[in-house]
Amino acid sequence: MSVILTFLVGGFYWEVISLMKSRTAAQKDITVVSSGDSQKVVVGEQNQDSISHLKQSEEITTDDARPLIIKGYLEKYKSPLLPYSDLIYSLSKTYGFDYYWMVAIAQQESNLCKKIPENSYNCWGYGINSKGTLKFDNYEIALRSFAEYLDREYFKKGRTTAEQIMAKYCPHSDGSWARGVNQFIAEMEGGET
Repeated sequence: MSVILTFLVGGFYWEVISLMKSRTAAQKDITVVSSGDSQKVVVGEQNQDSISHLKQSEEITTDDARPLIIKGYLEKYKSPLLPYSDLIYSLSKTYGFDYYWMVAIAQQESNLCKKIPENSYNCWGYGINSKGTLKFDNYEIALRSFAEYLDREYFKKGRTTAEQIMAKYCPHSDGSWARGVNQFIAEMEGGET
């Protein structure tokens, strides 16, 4: 017998699924609690197969939304980076920083690559100064270079907030750079795509 109850608590839909098996020594009751945001908690006894399935299911549901958020955001703003949304996510995972940084900084610096030095593919304004302009052959190379730079010069040195990044990235800003980056991060995190 299987029972599914759905109720609203604190703005989230919660489902309690109780799977009742026959009462033999080898078979136990299984109770799974999950919320509308796909987080799962296992309560009660279960066999190893059910634990593996739930862990795999949780990993897939939490990871899969991020590439879609990036894609939706780039699509909304008609960014030339749209074909690279999966690469952006992949690079953020490779270097271990949050998925939104490369997009939010590109939005702040170049309106998501719509206002960049001609033939530069440089959407982040890095390496652009009075001595010249850092240019790339294409967006893929630019993304790979920027991800490595962001990780090496900021995250590995403990600069993990927009304000800390701004202090080195554009030290003459009155704070508007960090406020802009934080606003774009909030849009992506809030699903405003």
